[in-house]
Amino acid sequence: MPGDVVQTFDPPAEEWAAGHRGVDLAAATGERVRTPAAGTVSFAGEVAGKPVVVVAHPGGLRSTFEPVTASVSLGDPVAEGDVVGTLAAGPGHCAPAGCVHWGVLRGEVYLDPLALLGQAPPIVLLPGGP
Repeated sequence: MPGDVVQTFDPPAEEWAAGHRGVDLAAATGERVRTPAAGTVSFAGEVAGKPVVVVAHPGGLRSTFEPVTASVSLGDPVAEGDVVGTLAAGPGHCAPAGCVHWGVLRGEVYLDPLALLGQAPPIVLLPGGP
């Protein structure tokens, strides 16, 4: 995977609301993007004009990477650490800096990708009251 986390996971309060459904990792145009776990390429193409790669992992999780120009094809098996593509050129949501957006889904629910690496901040329950 590329470098430092530049934006963390920030799920929306409601499923339909705005939020950040993944993490952004610092990267330069052309930098190689690697899969964090073994799986099978389930998508390699464009979504809304952006190049996207999706890897389906055993156990029902899917990793999404954008904007990533694929070096893999639909159905390709990949091992942990395999290159799946390169960061595409053009302005992204980290502009003017470059970054790759990594999302993780279980079904249609987005999860914090860093939790899968053991790097997510702990969940803190705050006292509530009427």
